[in-house]
Amino acid sequence: MGRYLGIAGIQMRVFRGQDNSDAMMEKLHMVSTQFPWIDLVFFSELCTCGLNPDLAISIPNPTVDKFCAWAMREKKWLIPGSVYEREQEKVYNTSIVISPDGEIVTRYRKLFPWVPLEQNEAGDSFCVFDIPNKGRIGLCICYDQWFPEVIRTLAWMGAEVVLHPTASYTSDRALELVLSQANAIANQVYFLSVNGVEGGGIGQSIFVDPEGHVLQTSGEGEMILTEVIDLDMVYRVREYGTMGLCQVWKSLGNFEQKFPVYKGDIRKGEIFKSLGKLKVHKKIGD
Repeated sequence: MGRYLGIAGIQMRVFRGQDNSDAMMEKLHMVSTQFPWIDLVFFSELCTCGLNPDLAISIPNPTVDKFCAWAMREKKWLIPGSVYEREQEKVYNTSIVISPDGEIVTRYRKLFPWVPLEQNEAGDSFCVFDIPNKGRIGLCICYDQWFPEVIRTLAWMGAEVVLHPTASYTSDRALELVLSQANAIANQVYFLSVNGVEGGGIGQSIFVDPEGHVLQTSGEGEMILTEVIDLDMVYRVREYGTMGLCQVWKSLGNFEQKFPVYKGDIRKGEIFKSLGKLKVHKKIGD
């Protein structure tokens, strides 16, 4: 029996400077009625508040309470995109992870605000969380994906899936689609990127598997992307190699030199606990 995980990524119309939570709740109702097999739902970056830091609020709040109530009622995991979170005098771009018990189990603050547009504070920690009997999920936001160190660290921490809410409305979205495949291939993870539309982006969401195959993409209108992913595929790709060829993480674990960017032994990462030994093709070169 595979470790199957039903995912719904909601690419929806976002109005800037407005509270979009009612529209989000309508989309969640569609998921619960049309796709009951879904385990996890996530939205695009700043979907709730429409890229307006003036709407920054503390967490928890009444809007988050609505999302928590839905998650508990439907027994699903929920990541409602991200919000501008106010903590004292600082504002962060923050994603929260809500469990099927309706509880906020973790939160993630965007590490790389897109300067000069984003004036909010940067976060200071990476985010992974576990779905019992399924696997480990990593989380990053928009511009974070441009930094290979972010996705590499999430995979090193054991992430098998990386969720990527974004609000890209510029011409480099085409490059981000390439980066989504590259991040998936280099780290042997599922990379699932959901963008907003209109005031929240230009769409073009993308789901990529651990070997870099594009599972699906969207257009530039509203869409609910649904996919059942098999986390055992991540194990297979890491154990036997991408396309049965490149055992990337095992090779990295066997590397005897030191990378200046890594402090200590890279082999202390969570990912190496699940991998066997690097298999050498003995007949090659005989």
